[in-house]
Amino acid sequence: MTEDRKLARLQERLADVDDLKKTATLLLWDQRVMMPPGGSVARAEAFASVGRLTQERFVSAEIGRLLEDLRGLEESSDYDSFEASLIRVTRRDYEKATRVPPELVGEIRRAAALALTAWGPAKDESNFEALRPHLEANLELRQRYVECFDPPDETYDLLLDDYEPYMKTAEVREIFDELKRELLPLVREIGEAGDVDDSFLSGEFDPQRQREVGLEVARRFGYTDEQWRLDQTQHPFMSSPGFGDIRLTSNFRPDDLSSLFATMHEFGHGVYELGVDPSLARTPLGTGVSLGVHESQSRTWENLVGRSRSFWRFFYPRLQEAFPAQLGGVDEETFYRAINKVHPSLIRIDADEVTYNMHIILRFELEQELIDNRLAVRDLPDAWNARMHEYLGVEVPDDARGVLQDMHWAGGSIGYFPTYSLGNVMSVQIWERAREDLGDLDERFEHGEFGDLREWLREHLYAMGRKFTPQETIERVTGSRIDARPYVRYLREKLAPQPA
Repeated sequence: MTEDRKLARLQERLADVDDLKKTATLLLWDQRVMMPPGGSVARAEAFASVGRLTQERFVSAEIGRLLEDLRGLEESSDYDSFEASLIRVTRRDYEKATRVPPELVGEIRRAAALALTAWGPAKDESNFEALRPHLEANLELRQRYVECFDPPDETYDLLLDDYEPYMKTAEVREIFDELKRELLPLVREIGEAGDVDDSFLSGEFDPQRQREVGLEVARRFGYTDEQWRLDQTQHPFMSSPGFGDIRLTSNFRPDDLSSLFATMHEFGHGVYELGVDPSLARTPLGTGVSLGVHESQSRTWENLVGRSRSFWRFFYPRLQEAFPAQLGGVDEETFYRAINKVHPSLIRIDADEVTYNMHIILRFELEQELIDNRLAVRDLPDAWNARMHEYLGVEVPDDARGVLQDMHWAGGSIGYFPTYSLGNVMSVQIWERAREDLGDLDERFEHGEFGDLREWLREHLYAMGRKFTPQETIERVTGSRIDARPYVRYLREKLAPQPA
């Protein structure tokens, strides 16, 4: 068999694997958006079967032989080429996957599905004990997972690598230590400068009207009915069950406008997936390179665009028209200051740009303690509450607004949380490079024009998919490695109190 035929055969096998992964994505979207609770047990079994079959198909001896036979093609091809990238990335994925028995993958999927179903009611009732057995099962399975690999420098490295490939816990800790040094004093400075009135952001805001405004924003950004949809869910997320199929969700709560920012956030994830080069579809290259880089895009569209003055110079009159009783008497500058208010709070997804990172650092530290058996799941609420007080000076009134607020641990995603703050850091590096190339974005935003930014990001970042490592990808876009300094500078310039 020629090299060309072997490469084609590898692509055929990988396409089957990708289709199974997309099937799991669709099952998860349905579970969290449409499935009645009574389907939870059957759905858990479906997840287990699909997860096991995907693993079996991927770790087959045939794929291993094809990868070995194609070493020569990889070495003779340009590093940037599709061929070299496909073989290189697939080999790394394969070498990791062959360490993990398909049966364990099925168990992990089943336990996560059952835990996700239990999470909603547990949160509604603020009943940690109802979720605790599921969290203990998830943790035990993750510990079995890490035992499949050679001992790393730190156990957490193996979990982090699933979401941010090649990054080490020590590197994240160094970045987060810098954020703590810089941002905690900034929070104090802002607090000493006096309070910002944001009371008008709470009240009665019709959910259907929120959805209409959110869709108007998303359409300006690039949403089309042909390739996108937007649905209600308890915890917003984005999924893409196939190329050209982008599914956003938001939580249109009747008493605030947080759904607008959640919709913009999830749009950022969706536009990244949609912007991957179509030629990479149904291969391991056909998705975002890491969750940190993915998060850089959700934070770009939510914060760098969606919380900018220029954005609201265009959209605020439209928002006032939608909610005249609530916002008709509130001027644009007052609204802008309110949506950018820095104030320690309980809920991560509602946190401001500065304190948000402390929510992530807290979770990063707790996850390391859990996986290393330095913290028992039963003690998690107390540890959470103590660290919220230490880092943000916030007293947690109940577990619903504390340890139960996020769905990620119920879903088995230990190692995921650091990518949120890594994404914050990377977002400003990419943003600064975009502004260098595009010039004055503010003028465009004031006229409701966002296509130039979207297309620059597609060309310079999205189209690459997973062809390169996350660090290589960032360096190709920005010319530098991951660096927290531009992010800290951005926050100080935007939010620090100005001298009188």
